[in-house]
Amino acid sequence: MTLPASTDIQGVLTLLLGGGLLDEPLAERIFELILTGHVNDAQLGALLAFISARGATVDELVSGVRVLRRHMVPVPVSAHDRSGVIILDTCGTGGGPKVFNVSTVAAFVVAAAAPGRVSVAKHGGKSRTGRGSAEVLEHLGVNILASPTAQAASLELAGICFSFAPHHHPAMRHAAAARKSLGFPTIFNLIGPLSNPAGATHQLIGTFDPVVARTLVEANVRLGSRRSLVVTSQDGLDELTTTAPNELLEASPAGITERTLDPRELGFPRRALAELQVHTLAAAAALFTDILAGTPSPAREMVELNAAAALWVAGVA
Repeated sequence: MTLPASTDIQGVLTLLLGGGLLDEPLAERIFELILTGHVNDAQLGALLAFISARGATVDELVSGVRVLRRHMVPVPVSAHDRSGVIILDTCGTGGGPKVFNVSTVAAFVVAAAAPGRVSVAKHGGKSRTGRGSAEVLEHLGVNILASPTAQAASLELAGICFSFAPHHHPAMRHAAAARKSLGFPTIFNLIGPLSNPAGATHQLIGTFDPVVARTLVEANVRLGSRRSLVVTSQDGLDELTTTAPNELLEASPAGITERTLDPRELGFPRRALAELQVHTLAAAAALFTDILAGTPSPAREMVELNAAAALWVAGVA
């Protein structure tokens, strides 16, 4: 099947309807149209649904990330550029069974464990559950609307900042209505985690789908990531979990390495999903502070596992 000669969105939809794929140049032109408001909601909904039905390709994901990065409001990290401190992110794709805010708590542990060596630019947003990283941090008193300059200062002084996705990716407003009306994850749920506003060079990325994990890791190699680890659990969680063995895909300049990790090999007991779930914002915030206070629990074990993996990705453990 031949690609349409123009970036006419109707021609692209016809291509996708017939089972076609978007190669990198065409996908980049289409994402530029989307993120500059030149694709209407009906057309965008159809395009996202077609891609979701067959799964995003590496070409499509890489193109979307490059365009979103071009339109991004960055965190100025010149001090880190000079100091050689690694900037790491623990943002995942979501989509698995909901537990507590594992990656967000782990971000604090990593920053505290490796001061002067690793800083964590935690990228995130609000969740449909009302208990996402932004909601919990705001509940605990964090200014999630801090300016990019304030985030850079926090990164330098405290080794951690929170980058609230909607404020760094204003171009995403053009896709908001279509995404909300669809009600299921789309390629934008994969583009976001690869578009850290502070330019994180190292990442721990959780996803619930092994096929998506492979796409993410191959895209990260193409995008020049220094080192990243994409993880998924065999029971469908989008974090490294103590409830089942985990599949790990490591991306580095040397290529992709694949392995399976059973947390019992590291001394963690097998846990049940119910031991890791919270159901209210207040409970999520209380668990967050309990873990950081050192209170033993199955949740603390899961944070230890994810923080350890992030420190390993950063090369400091």
